[in-house]
Amino acid sequence: MKILVTGAAGFIGSHVVDTYIANGYEVVAVDDLSTGRRSNLNPAATFYEMDIRSPELQQVFEIERPDFVNHHAAQMDVRRSVTAPLFDADVNILGSINLLENAAKYNVKRVIYISSGGAVYGEPEYLPCDEEHPARPISQYGASKYTIEHYLYLYQHIYGLNYVVLRYANVYGPRQNPHGEAGVVAIFTGQMLTNQQIIINGDGEQQRDFIYVGDCAHANLLALITDKVNSIHNIGSGLGSSVNDIYHMLKDIACYDKTPLYAPARLGETRRIYLDTGKATRQLGWVPSINLMEGLRMTVDYFQKAELAQ
Repeated sequence: MKILVTGAAGFIGSHVVDTYIANGYEVVAVDDLSTGRRSNLNPAATFYEMDIRSPELQQVFEIERPDFVNHHAAQMDVRRSVTAPLFDADVNILGSINLLENAAKYNVKRVIYISSGGAVYGEPEYLPCDEEHPARPISQYGASKYTIEHYLYLYQHIYGLNYVVLRYANVYGPRQNPHGEAGVVAIFTGQMLTNQQIIINGDGEQQRDFIYVGDCAHANLLALITDKVNSIHNIGSGLGSSVNDIYHMLKDIACYDKTPLYAPARLGETRRIYLDTGKATRQLGWVPSINLMEGLRMTVDYFQKAELAQ
């Protein structure tokens, strides 16, 4: 079986590619390397350096004829989506439609689409959020990710294109960019290990659901083999942890001795969110296996050996 993975050189997508290849699947990797790294690419994958908005994407489908599509490529920065909403929509909506058009044309069996459990629900009416919680995104990023869930329903109805949606919580772990705008764990880790000043936006009591990247990769494997298609699943820890909690845990692991500074909160960010993942357990057989402290230790260890060595 052949799987086309978009965003394959990115933080999460590269782990998904590794998992698919380790389980015997053939992978076609697509990434424009705007945020992904060539060094993240598994050498066993066939790589195309390409933007998902490109008309040339059709040639990849024509040549490779993938059985499945796993769609990780995205403009993923909430803050950039607020300041550059047209760019966010261009990548996340128009790029995804370009992908779905080709998937339908070339008879792809299933699309695994990565949505956002941290952004589509908006400010929760109740916690933890399950998949039945109203979707009321408060950022352009959340709105663009949720829009494609509607398109998946549409393409299934019109063309019979099956799908599985995975709504990720806040993913962290090895290969996350410590210099990016998204990913508080990576940013804090990179700054602590180089003895820089940590700045926390807001009061630090905003809560997030942090899930280790290896657990997300395993969810993508299960989404490939499940018979529960045309479904949506939260992927998270089910627990809320504050930014201050993350700071203090990383501070202990990294032996960091500076006191954080606090800055104004960012626009478009949810105050408090964590996810009910019971449906993913019942229907996919997925359960997270790495707890937060263990995952943070593994992340710091990776950054010490890989990022700081570059």
